[in-house]
Formats: sequence, C-alpha cells, structure tokens
Amino acid sequence: MKKVIFLLSVAIIFSACGSPADNNDISPIDTKAMETVIEDLISDHGQEHEDRIRRGVSQVASLWRASDGDASEFESFCKQSFISDSQELDMVFDRLAHYFEHLYGYMNRINLELNRQIHEDRGPIHRIDQMFSAYSPSAHIQDDLYNNKIAFLIALNFPQYTLAEKNELGGEWNDRQWGYARLGDYFTARVPTRLIQEYSQVSSETDMYIAEYNIYAGELLNEDGEKIFPEGMTLLAHWNLRDEIRSNYGQPGGIEKKEMLYKVMLRIINQDIPEQVINSGEYQWNPYTNELWKDGEQADPVPEGTRRYEHLLNVFRGLNSMDPYYPQLDTYIKRSFDAGMEIPQEEVEALFREYAASPLVKQCAELIRERMGRDLRPYDLWYDGFKARSGISEEELDRITKSRYPDAEALNRDLPRILRELGHTAEMADFIAGKIEVDPARGSGHAWGASMREMPSHLRTRIGSDGMDYKGYNIAVHEFGHNVEQTISTHFVDNYFVKGIPNTAFTEALAFMYQRRDMEFLGIRQDDPMQEHLEVLDVFWDNYEMMGVSLVDMGVWKWLYDNPGATAGELKEAVIKIAIEVWNEYYADVFGEEDVPLLAIYSHMISYPLYLSAYPYGRLIMFQIEDYIRDRDFAEEELRIFSIGQLTPRHWMDKAVGEQISNQPIFEAVEKALSAF
Repeated sequence: MKKVIFLLSVAIIFSACGSPADNNDISPIDTKAMETVIEDLISDHGQEHEDRIRRGVSQVASLWRASDGDASEFESFCKQSFISDSQELDMVFDRLAHYFEHLYGYMNRINLELNRQIHEDRGPIHRIDQMFSAYSPSAHIQDDLYNNKIAFLIALNFPQYTLAEKNELGGEWNDRQWGYARLGDYFTARVPTRLIQEYSQVSSETDMYIAEYNIYAGELLNEDGEKIFPEGMTLLAHWNLRDEIRSNYGQPGGIEKKEMLYKVMLRIINQDIPEQVINSGEYQWNPYTNELWKDGEQADPVPEGTRRYEHLLNVFRGLNSMDPYYPQLDTYIKRSFDAGMEIPQEEVEALFREYAASPLVKQCAELIRERMGRDLRPYDLWYDGFKARSGISEEELDRITKSRYPDAEALNRDLPRILRELGHTAEMADFIAGKIEVDPARGSGHAWGASMREMPSHLRTRIGSDGMDYKGYNIAVHEFGHNVEQTISTHFVDNYFVKGIPNTAFTEALAFMYQRRDMEFLGIRQDDPMQEHLEVLDVFWDNYEMMGVSLVDMGVWKWLYDNPGATAGELKEAVIKIAIEVWNEYYADVFGEEDVPLLAIYSHMISYPLYLSAYPYGRLIMFQIEDYIRDRDFAEEELRIFSIGQLTPRHWMDKAVGEQISNQPIFEAVEKALSAF
C-alpha cells in the first residue's frame, strides 16, 4: 500500500510559525475606555454585579478587534448586552445550552463522517479521502460567533475564572454555577481560522501516517534467516508491537519473538528502519542486521530517515503558531496542563518522578526476575505475567474472541450483556449500549464521543477478516469504557456545559477499569487467592512504564519550545537523547542496561501531542476509584461518579472518592502485595 502523500510542505504551511499576532489581531480598546464602561455598568446595574462586570468587560476588551468596531461601538455593545436580571441570565444560559449542543453535536458528526475512510477499515485510501479528512468544517465557527457578536455576549455575561479561582471557589458552587463557569471558558482566545484549518490538515496527515505504520511480522527474519511469526501477521506500531511482546510471556519461543520486536522498535526510533518494510509485506527483513530480501534476492534498504520526526515537528509548528493568541496560556504546554488537564505541568512531572524513583520499583523488578528465572531486558517494561490471562495461550484467546466476535456487529450486540455483568439493570444496559456503535478500525482503535445526546459515540477496534483477535478485543474493552463514560457524562449531568469529565485522565480511569475485567467478560475467572495482589502489581508496573514515556513526551515539548527553529534531524537526536536521559535516571539501574532509547517508541508522541500523561494519571485515578468502590455496587457507583460533571480535578476527586490524586494509595497497596510474596 502506498505511503502517505504530503499535500503541502512544512515551509508553505507554517512559514509564519511563531510570529507575533498581526496588528489586526490586537485589541484597540485601551484601559481608559474599558474602565469607563465598567464604571457606567456598575452605576446602571448596582455594586452587587461589580465582579462579573469587571471580569466580563475585561474579557470582551481583550478579544475585541478593530474589525468589530471602535471604542464607542465597544461601549454601546457592553451597555446593551450586559444582563443583570438573574431570571433572564438563566433563560439565556438554557438557550445557549440548546444551541451549542446542536451546533457542536452536528459539527462533531460531520467531522466523524469526513474521517470514516481514514479511521475505519473501509478499503484503500484515495487522495480525495485525505483531502476531506484534512478539511475542518467547523474552523470558521469561531470567526462567525465573533462576527455576529454571540461570542462577546457570552464572554460579557459568563466570564472566565482561572484554575486557581475555580479550585478556591468551586467547592461552594452548584451544578448551575459550574455550568456558568464552564461556559466562561468557551471564548478566551481568538485564533485565526487559517491557523485552525492548517493545523487540521497537519493533524490529519500525521494521524494517517501513524494509522498506516504497520510492520509485517510474518516477513521478519531471525539471524538464521527463519520466519518466527505466523504468515500474514501484521502489527501496528507501536500498539500491536507492544501487545505482541506482552502476549509472548510464558509462550514457546517467546523470548526470541520479544527480542526481534524490540529490535524493530529501536529501528523505528532511530529511523534506520527500511522504508520498504513499512506497511508492506513485499520484502523479508532481518531487523538485527537491517538486511532486506525480495524474491530471494538481497535488496538495498532505504532508511526512513527523519519522517517520523518531521510529523512531530509539523504538529509543534502548527500549535506553536497559535501561541500569540493565548495571552495567559502562551505555549501549548500551558494549554495542555493548566487549561486542558487543569493540573500544572510542574505538578504532573513531580508526581511522575516521585513514582519512577520509588524503591518499590526495584522490589517489583526483583519479583519479576524471580518469576521469569532470568535477568530483565528493556522490553520487560511490558511484562505481562501478573495478569490473569498469563496462563492461557494467545492462540486460545484468539480462538475464543474470533469465535465470539466475527465482526463489529457481534460485539455491538454483546455490549448490553457486558453491562449487565457489571451490575447494570437490563433497562440501563440497553440504554447505554444503544448509544454506542462499533466500527472496524484502520488503526489500533479509539473511542469517538458524541457531542449531543441524540448522537451515538463510536467504538473503533481492529477486526480481521477471520474475526476479532484477543489484542483487538482487549483494546475494544478499553474503548468501551471510554464510550460508557462518554454516555453517562453526556446524558446524566445537570446541564450541557458541565458534560464530560475534568480531563482525559478521568476517562482513561474508567477505560482501564473495564480493560482489567476483559477476561471476566469472556467468562474466564481465576480463583487465585493472590490475584488481588497480582492486579496491584500489574497496575504498578504498567504505570512505571507510562511514567517514563510521559516524562519523555514532556521533555521533548520543552526542548521544542527552547529550539523552535530545529530541523527534523535535530529533533530526532533530541528525542533520542531525552529518552536515554530518562532511562538512565529511572530505568537503567532496574534493568541493568544504560543508554536505551526505548521510551521514545510511543506513537502518541507523534499524533496525540502531550496526551501521554493522561494514561498514568488515569491509572492512579482508577486505582483510587477501584479501592473506593471495592465493597460498593459497581454499576451504581459508576453512574454516580461519572455523572458528577466537568469540575476541576480537585473538586471531582473530592466528590468521587473523598481524596486527592496521589501516589500514596498505590504505594501502600504495592508494599502489601510485595510482602505477600
């Protein structure tokens, strides 16, 4: 299959990258004009509205442009548009909820349809599919809402609160007040449409690059020239490569298979992987020597070079070009953590470093070494021997899942049963499952949420021509957890503006809770009295891996901001250097080997910028929720907890489990588990 076609070069797309906003993008409203309007509004509406007036007028002034009118028009708009009557404000809020649910709901659906050919396994991708996938039909909505003054009316009457203010004041807010505050987050920056559209194209190209980065494992050769993987086996990097390593613990020939896939990963990171073997089964490849053969004849390998890092650089440049339009959040790092995650990056990094440096890691590693009967290798980051399925062969699991799920519709029909097994009533199980559609994924799989109650969310996972193998099923169960959260947090919250959860780590928490029960959903249960301890160690070890890749991800983005003019080659060297530094600090002593760049393998780093932190945070949250509901009804608590709404993480955790996110609960459980062995 052909590789991704680049429609535009980086130079053309982001020639103005990082440049300051044009004069046309600077507010013409000075402090004096703003203060005059504030004083007049306080005089007209009363001192009790001063705080909201000051916030609202200041926010509108920062967003106002010369094209919106001069100072007198700004003054006239504010005086005509400020709402002091509480009943009128409530009415406007409700109507805005209706309008935005349908506006963003239908736009989300349009975007889903324009990306189906790219995201789903629907046959070859044509250039026209790429072009529609790169098109963003909603790119002009922001401009339209500013031009017709709707955005200004919202900013004036529902102004933004900072994260610190939300954390300080939010404990006393009801759902309605939280809705007001979340509506205030809608219009805080004014990014030009062209930048949004250009980034949409870059994002689409990067997504496709990752979605089609398949390695034909059946064509890999060992140092004796032998094939050791099944004929036709295709593994998507990095997800399926990692999962294939996991599946080979305790299996015949497992060590050789893991060593080979480890070499493949290093070739991808270093970019000396031959481009002829990416998404193609025409060549036989020895990843140890990097030699190629075709039709029995040796061929010259052509290294991929820097293509992986070119995509990452494109993503950075696209997001960096928007920085000048976010005065308070002038880097994508700040937008990801302070605004998106609502946890400062420094706090996230400190938590991860504390975890990775814990002496419990070495104790856990020693237990793994004893259980395997050998020293650890770097790929043992993905040790899978703590899971219940470790005593069941991959072939048997594949047989079970392929038989049960020959196609997407079979899984779709089975979703209500899974929910009933978790304790949901038949009525609730049918309702939630009825809001989810299963699609065969082109990539590894994902969950696409709905932005309105009338539309379903979508569960995507890989389904082969002979049915869904265990890897696809395991991913599907994870994505199903996302879909359940998406459904609950859309349908059972107080108002549209608080729908959802605080950040992606919280949806990952429920996805992990589902994923760890995947064997139960197949009717496979173990009565091992040590199982609870094994599950704790499994989560702990998985999170140790994810802490490292997240630290690399954050380190790379810091480097990019320090070196915005870097080339793809320089970025490649920096990523490898950062990955090695993190490895040497937190992993070399555990694995007995230095200078390993393996933590740079995650595809998320390329196509999902700064998303990786959500996974380890999600596991910490999952652990705390699982501990809280241990003696409670799962279904009842799931509905209660995930209908809390989009509060800040601090307030959400307080309402959900009565404590804040920390490493201590899992550290205590790991100490107990290790002592049991």
